[in-house]
Amino acid sequence: MSNNKHLFTSESVSEGHPDKVCDRISDMIVDSYISKDPVSRVACETLTTTNKVVLAGETRGPKIEKEEIINKVRECIKDIGYDQKGFSWKSVDIQTFLHEQSADIAMGVDSKDNKDEGAGDQGIMFGYACTETEDLMPAPIHFSHKILRLMAEDRKKGILKGIEPDSKSQVTMLYQENKPTKVTSVVISTQHSKDLNQEQVKDLVLPYIKKSIPEEYVKDLDSKEIYINPTGQFIIGGPDGDTGLTGRKIIVDTYGGAAPHGGGAFSGKDPTKVDRSAAYASRYLAKNVVASKIADKCLIQLAYAIGVSKPLSIYVDLFDNDEEKNRHVEKLINDNFDLSPRGIREMLGLNKPIYEKTAAYGHFGRDPGADGSFSWEKTDKADVFNK
Repeated sequence: MSNNKHLFTSESVSEGHPDKVCDRISDMIVDSYISKDPVSRVACETLTTTNKVVLAGETRGPKIEKEEIINKVRECIKDIGYDQKGFSWKSVDIQTFLHEQSADIAMGVDSKDNKDEGAGDQGIMFGYACTETEDLMPAPIHFSHKILRLMAEDRKKGILKGIEPDSKSQVTMLYQENKPTKVTSVVISTQHSKDLNQEQVKDLVLPYIKKSIPEEYVKDLDSKEIYINPTGQFIIGGPDGDTGLTGRKIIVDTYGGAAPHGGGAFSGKDPTKVDRSAAYASRYLAKNVVASKIADKCLIQLAYAIGVSKPLSIYVDLFDNDEEKNRHVEKLINDNFDLSPRGIREMLGLNKPIYEKTAAYGHFGRDPGADGSFSWEKTDKADVFNK
């Protein structure tokens, strides 16, 4: 495959995908604890299957009664839109096995005496940004998310009738000279009511491609390369069709495969877990580097050890074969940003109940909210990198 011309594909899944239902519930648990005590510790995993939801994990913070948790789980499922025979917010059996955080983990993470707060675990995290879209995200994942997000919005408003919550999208683009030039194929698979056939589903879904992708990219798209429910029908879906688990869509959550991933999932984890907070910080840094216009692409890696406050390493790649420039940016990061777990949380304001809304349609490339959500998408530090 030539570097001058290649195809690249990314996929997204909707909030009704079984794994995303789990991510939503796990992040709701994080928000529930943080809303009562901003320094709560949470690690919550969720499993969903036919008419069953199981929560397990560790917490430290306020006491929340099981009944409150169960009611909030039902509200999540209701908002997503599940009221089906095999998975309904009204009747689903919900079991919770959340318990106190390990004292050994707490000892390594807590700050006391002269010891600063340490990372909640070891790990490597990557942040990435590029100039392919206004949000400084890779184009294929950006468009894949947008298709499903717009479909979900209209479904919930009652505009898109007969379409159910579980859906997936996939966008392939042709790159020339490392820039996206056109879309070569689109795949959308969506759960639907049993009274709709494949052609009717196609007629309902096709407009969302044009709503989501600029005309310049789809004007030459062959209709034969648009695949809507290619298996023919998709009636049984959601957790009734496939078991879901928290943290199984980590590429969907990030850059669609356009950048490396450290392997750690985000959902269900409070911000002392660097899997989450340092991934947000590295995206924040990379986005500000690209916003400064010193590079068209930026990849940043951070590495941590459990109980150690500072990152063990910072790596920068600006993709222009200029090692001196890479090292200069690394020095600017070291000199201007506190990348300890506490420093990241304070810099980005992460001790807030802002996580449930991150669970679907990507953690990156979103608009910063007035409530402090998606603060890592701000470009308020771009000037740092023009020094």
